[in-house]
Amino acid sequence: MITAIISFPLPAGLTREQTAAVYAGTAPRYVNVPGLIRKQYLYADGRGGGVYLWETRAAAEAAYGPAWCQLALEIYGVEPSVQYFDTPVIVDNAAGSIDAYPPG
Repeated sequence: MITAIISFPLPAGLTREQTAAVYAGTAPRYVNVPGLIRKQYLYADGRGGGVYLWETRAAAEAAYGPAWCQLALEIYGVEPSVQYFDTPVIVDNAAGSIDAYPPG
């Protein structure tokens, strides 16, 4: 498993509610993306982003190509930073599980 953390400054003056509306508009793009398990949108003090859980690093890297970067530029006015993390253990309280994964 791979976790990708995306971060970017939001346009000045964009409220949490406005940001949530933008996010809701982009959310359908992530339904049925190959290799994507989960995406969480983030908002804090003028910064936005997302936390994505991927099956593999290759799936994550395939998603963040030139078209994705261009879309982010159009929506937010900046190119987001992307950090990848190997995710060897996941605690899922909703499912009542602790799962270990080989390197992704």
